[in-house]
Amino acid sequence: MTHVCRNCKRTFSTELELDLHRDTCEEASQLVCRECGEMVSERRATRDGWHYRCPNDDCSGSGLGEDLHHTGDFSVATSSLQ
Repeated sequence: MTHVCRNCKRTFSTELELDLHRDTCEEASQLVCRECGEMVSERRATRDGWHYRCPNDDCSGSGLGEDLHHTGDFSVATSSLQ
């Protein structure tokens, strides 16, 4: 059975390989802050892997899924209004 990373679509032969890959997957490691709009790497937004805060000094955004969101969580839609 193959295991596929949902972010970058790479395939792995074991679930362990997939789990190890998720920690370094480039596609999933970008975050967007709702407060300031800055895009930052996940590593810059956390020190311990549990608590997340926007690294921008002028921003108070915090919390993964609250103010900080993975870029893969967004999709671009065009407006039909003119």
